[in-house]
Amino acid sequence: MVRRLWLASLVFFIVGVLATMYGQSRENRIVDGLVDTLMQGAGQSVGGGNVDFNTFSTLPVPVARYFKHVLMNGQPLIAQAKIRQSGELRSDTVNENWYPFTASHLTVPPVTGFAWIAKAGTPFASHLRVLDSYRDGAGASRVSLYSAFNLGSDQDSPELNAATLQRYLAEAVWAPTALLPQFGVAWTEIDDTAALATLSVKDTTVSLEFRFNQRGEVTSVYTPARFRLVDGGYKAQPWEGRFSDYQLQSGMKVPHSAVAGWLEEGVLKEVWRGNLVKVQYKIVM
Repeated sequence: MVRRLWLASLVFFIVGVLATMYGQSRENRIVDGLVDTLMQGAGQSVGGGNVDFNTFSTLPVPVARYFKHVLMNGQPLIAQAKIRQSGELRSDTVNENWYPFTASHLTVPPVTGFAWIAKAGTPFASHLRVLDSYRDGAGASRVSLYSAFNLGSDQDSPELNAATLQRYLAEAVWAPTALLPQFGVAWTEIDDTAALATLSVKDTTVSLEFRFNQRGEVTSVYTPARFRLVDGGYKAQPWEGRFSDYQLQSGMKVPHSAVAGWLEEGVLKEVWRGNLVKVQYKIVM
């Protein structure tokens, strides 16, 4: 009896290992295919040449001040940004458990696309891999246990497309030339410290309010309506991201710390806190 139980346990263990290996291989192919497709888009041409401060006279005052503060006149445009992040996140505003994560964030402005691949530690020595992306006008989100077993996914729904395009627009502060009009961003002045950024891709148009300090740094981005998954369906709710600790990266000033979350009764309930670990840029040739 003991021998049979031991053999059965060994078989279950081997089957589990093989299933995990197969699942990880499948999930890795999904990630690699997405990243390869995005990186190919980094070679696409972008009109407008290098950064030209002389063209900023038509921009809202706080936006022109921002670009002149974080960019260098004449510098090339960013074709690709590879960012390493670390931080902590939680699944919802009511979840008191925060989980540490490390992430690779690829942004490709010429095709208005990104991929965020994160590994979040969870109890009992397990982990979740979270893949959020936007490419070809479609958003996607996928969560897998042990980077092997798909726990849930969604893609190319109107609500998710809008939410992921808003995320791309907000996180463009880490690749600031992506916020230039050459990349399709239209700016409308609100006042001396805020402006509305609007971006359209295929059938989706989104806007975010960018708020600036007197130095010209983006301190926060806000929308009164970003789609959030609630009880199995999407609901539009106020959302805000906040940025701080601007540092030089390849001659540009970008924030090294950020938090993001949902506004509930006017109070920001954070669900994401992150820091930049490493940034690498590829320029438009």
